[in-house]
Amino acid sequence: MKENTVIHLTATCPKCGKVYVGRPALSREDNSTMICPDCGVLEALATLGISAEEQQEILDTIHRYTEGRTSNEQ
Repeated sequence: MKENTVIHLTATCPKCGKVYVGRPALSREDNSTMICPDCGVLEALATLGISAEEQQEILDTIHRYTEGRTSNEQ
């Protein structure tokens, strides 16, 4: 029987400098730089014209509802 294996990679985001675990996002700024998921969300929200304050509120909500979940649950 095949066993499911989850591999968690650790990287440092070149945009914000924070260490993160998980899949990176492709930066919308240059379409080549891999950034942390949070910076990816913030870039996406910025392209929609959402204010920096509201972007942070949305990101906080995402964190509140996804903390402690495994990649299989998301």
